[in-house]
Amino acid sequence: MSLLPALARNGRWILLAGLVIGIAIPPLSRAMTPLIVPLIVASLFLAALRTDPLAGLPRGRDWSGVLGLTLGLQLALPLVVAAGLHAAGVADTVAGIGAVLVLAAAPISGTPGLAVLTGANASVALRQMVIATALLPLTAVPVLATLPVFPDAGAVVAGALRLLVIVVGVVGLALAIRTFLPRLVAPPMIPQIDGVMTVVMGVLVVGMMGAVGPALMRGDPALPALVALSFALNLIPALAVFRAGRARLPAPDAAALAIAAGNRNLALFLAALPPETLERILLFLGCYQIPMYLGPLILPRLFRLR
Repeated sequence: MSLLPALARNGRWILLAGLVIGIAIPPLSRAMTPLIVPLIVASLFLAALRTDPLAGLPRGRDWSGVLGLTLGLQLALPLVVAAGLHAAGVADTVAGIGAVLVLAAAPISGTPGLAVLTGANASVALRQMVIATALLPLTAVPVLATLPVFPDAGAVVAGALRLLVIVVGVVGLALAIRTFLPRLVAPPMIPQIDGVMTVVMGVLVVGMMGAVGPALMRGDPALPALVALSFALNLIPALAVFRAGRARLPAPDAAALAIAAGNRNLALFLAALPPETLERILLFLGCYQIPMYLGPLILPRLFRLR
């Protein structure tokens, strides 16, 4: 069992190794694609198990700030960006579609896990992810209506509801275990849980990189621009939210909100995309994983948490 705490202590490097392996060995990455959804669910369960999900719930007047942040990030910001892309005539490009989808999405289910690896408050990260996912059926439809690639917004709403059911079910199971089997989440067990979470997230990133390795090998000219766009979509919202939140919140709480703002769940929208559009944005999807999983290396320095 001593191996798991060691893995947790080196979690940032485990994720970096997963990125490298996923890019360097495309057949392995593609073979692991069917594991993506189960691994996402597992990472969420482990994060909820190690951290009391109810501890970070907003109280009283705090609700207005949480709801305001969510609506600003998932509704107002993507609508403004979509309007600008239409005005520039690039709304139907891979970069345009990818940018709007990222900004319209809720935080990834691995947000609490990234918070753990970064030194942020995992309870706050989990709270923001759950609330944002609950509001997604309302915020996604007007944003996705701005894209010419969605013939049926109902499919997106159905996908959001499915994700919400999964999140509530997984968090509920974790709460039940914390209540009836408290020895499993006693302080000595937390490093063990963190080690398992590190392994799960390291394997997950391998499966997400299937399109990036081939693009790199063939010298795809779009690759550098998509990687740069991915970093911008991740770091700019994260830093903006952190600086705004730091004025009234402890640094770990502000960092948790920043991680939620910068790491969004594109997977929900993929099933609703027309096949030809999905094929077009697969490379962008892989590129977007790079700043997400480099986050535990980059963000502590930007937030000065470690």
